[in-house]
Amino acid sequence: MSDELAFSLLGDYHFYGTPLNPKAPDRVPGGSSSGSASAVACGLVDFGLGTDTGGSVRVPANNCGVWGMRPSHGFISVAGVNPLAPTFDTVGILASSAEALVDAASVLMACEDIPDEEPATIHFLQEAFSIADPDVQQALKNPVRRLRSLFGWRLRDSSVREIGGESTKPAFGPEASQNFDLVKSLDRPRVKLAAQRREEYFRRLKSFLGPKDLLCMLTTPALAPLKGTIAPRGRSATGDYYPRTLSLLISVQTSKPPILAALCNQG
Repeated sequence: MSDELAFSLLGDYHFYGTPLNPKAPDRVPGGSSSGSASAVACGLVDFGLGTDTGGSVRVPANNCGVWGMRPSHGFISVAGVNPLAPTFDTVGILASSAEALVDAASVLMACEDIPDEEPATIHFLQEAFSIADPDVQQALKNPVRRLRSLFGWRLRDSSVREIGGESTKPAFGPEASQNFDLVKSLDRPRVKLAAQRREEYFRRLKSFLGPKDLLCMLTTPALAPLKGTIAPRGRSATGDYYPRTLSLLISVQTSKPPILAALCNQG
């Protein structure tokens, strides 16, 4: 099961209901690949597949407390996948364990052996952590402390300004109908300029990260929303869930990406 038209990060399907989030039954499983995440979290399967254009594997993995991977753009074939945004569309994996994730990824990415290499530098993206809710920041203290003890001097507190050279505060609309309205009113000449900016951001990111560097940031800034608390335009009692979440999930993609992968396992 998926969100209607895959246009949501909640996993709350109007016509057929909401798949179970066994780690937090009163909260949404996350979307749009909600069915795969629920099946893995419930122990029905060892791994599941999903698509991730703007967080649709990472968010349900985060909410349901399973392993999730969004590989670099183009590393897993999207043949047969209905395109949504071709420069962002990826096929991702949700798994019950790191071992199951590695096994599934090695098959899908046609890797006989995944190299066991340690990162040269791990960049903690400060803006990503700063927008998280206080309870999320508190929950992350022990994992971050453990990473610092394991990797020591290789951890570096970095800022998005070092990568992009400017302060960016993106805002995104959450509702499917609103997105379609935006497309209808789109000024087509602006598409070329936006694509040029995307390529420029990609080049800056590739220049900033070394071949064995990692960019470390949280998946979502808040706990999985309680069922029924997110209004149609993405606002909840705790603030703008969608804009804050999408600002962490939307990645710069191009046809020749650096080898990056988004992994998440919360819970």
